[in-house]
Amino acid sequence: QVQLVESGGGFVQAGGSLRLSCAASGNTLSLNMMNWYRQVPGQLRELVAASSRSGIINYADSVKGRFTISRDDAKKEVYLQMNDLEPEDTAVYYCNAGYRYTGNAGPFWGQGTQVTVSS
Repeated sequence: QVQLVESGGGFVQAGGSLRLSCAASGNTLSLNMMNWYRQVPGQLRELVAASSRSGIINYADSVKGRFTISRDDAKKEVYLQMNDLEPEDTAVYYCNAGYRYTGNAGPFWGQGTQVTVSS
């Protein structure tokens, strides 16, 4: 099992920036895929950014050019730098991980961190 703990959410005005962090613990030796998802109440959880240990990175079209995913595999941490935030980015952001890079969500989820962007 892998435990994921997010931090860094909060309240910011449109145009501002936030940096989310996610720390993994537990059986992390073979952890490969580390992603960020987000969810708005009443809507499906959507992929924001995905990363693999080999360097594969993918972004949702809505965040390309504004968000950057990075990771420190030695620390078992993944980050999401969010710039030029928009009210539409308001959501609960979840860290997600798996042992294989599949392009879909892995089996491990964090508890989520709220990001609120005011106009």
